[in-house]
Amino acid sequence: MAASRALIIGDVHGCAEELRILLERCEYQPGDSVVFVGDLVAKGPDSQGVVEMARSLSARTVLGNHDVRVLEIRQHLDKGEPPPRATKSHVTAAQSLSRDDVAWLRQKPFYLRLETYGVAVVHAGIVPGIPLEAQDPAQLTTLRSILPDGTPSPLATMGVPWASTWEGPECVVFGHDARRGLQRHPWAYGLDTGCVYGGELTALALPERRIISVSAKNVYLDRGKKEPLFP
Repeated sequence: MAASRALIIGDVHGCAEELRILLERCEYQPGDSVVFVGDLVAKGPDSQGVVEMARSLSARTVLGNHDVRVLEIRQHLDKGEPPPRATKSHVTAAQSLSRDDVAWLRQKPFYLRLETYGVAVVHAGIVPGIPLEAQDPAQLTTLRSILPDGTPSPLATMGVPWASTWEGPECVVFGHDARRGLQRHPWAYGLDTGCVYGGELTALALPERRIISVSAKNVYLDRGKKEPLFP
């Protein structure tokens, strides 16, 4: 029997069909660990299908900024309150999840350690010089860049990728930065390859550190346009 692996998967954003195909491409076998970098939901066509599949695989995930937003909206809906200012895709995702889906997602952490492989998983990034346990969840879910003066930034259009400044000791696997696409740095891998925008859905297979990608079936969201608001 082949040794089990870990499959770390980039931002799915409701692209359930692509996730199914990617698992086939990875030759997923029972015993393999499936780990997500967050943002399972919103923007794409089938958030509930993605969460259902993740649950069926006993997958692990960290929370992404869109997961957090959808959970906030669902909390309002469950109280019979109108959702706060939100996009239609976020509200649709919040409405689609079952109570069990919501309970499963709510108890997920902002970071994971895969100690067998010497890897940490976060959604967006880690501010260099701060222990993982002391990181601000806002940075873990939104960080993209480090500015010349060392300030962390959520923007991909300024500074340098935070991962290019990360020097370990753990290798960090993250998503969130679709604008920059696949990133491979000495101590970090960025796996958001923009599936929901018509790009690819990407996995990192451990321990071999092999990159595996599948193309999106559709352009589900135009990157250049703002998402419509609800209602």
